[in-house]
Amino acid sequence: METNLTNDRNYKYEKAKEKVQAIKSFYGNLLAYCIVIPFLAYINYNTTSFLWFIFPAIGWGFGLVMNGLYAFGYNPLFGKNWEERKIKEFMQES
Repeated sequence: METNLTNDRNYKYEKAKEKVQAIKSFYGNLLAYCIVIPFLAYINYNTTSFLWFIFPAIGWGFGLVMNGLYAFGYNPLFGKNWEERKIKEFMQES
């Protein structure tokens, strides 16, 4: 019984650690986006009339949104707790 409790605590700790790491990664990516994209816009406006900086802004922005959805636990494709249900399902099969 004590081993189950310890394993459960370790599992919860690892899941919490992964979530904190994902959120930390998201904020680092957001900070880089907020620094790099305006810099690219500045370069773009000073060198050419074609707005090429919009392409990396949209591409990176899409990746940033997806990263944020993952980090904060929103998954529109699989629903809430889909991963947990699948893990339990596969554990019961074996």
